[in-house]
Amino acid sequence: MANNVKIKLNRAGVKALLRSEEMRTTCEKHASEIARRCGEGYETNTFVGRNRVNAQVMASTYEAKRDNAENNTILKAVRK
Repeated sequence: MANNVKIKLNRAGVKALLRSEEMRTTCEKHASEIARRCGEGYETNTFVGRNRVNAQVMASTYEAKRDNAENNTILKAVRK
């Protein structure tokens, strides 16, 4: 067995992958599923940042904000 295996990443390729439309679609899918588990009053946002695609789930109504503050609803939905 070879123990001296070295892998050199193509940094430009990794950056392109992390910022790609396919990655955005994947992040949107996961964020939407989490928002669905949270219930009404939660929404998602996906955007391309400096280094990668970002997705967020946020409470958008007063009731959802209160629910999330009291029960950590978003965190619990991520863990499922």
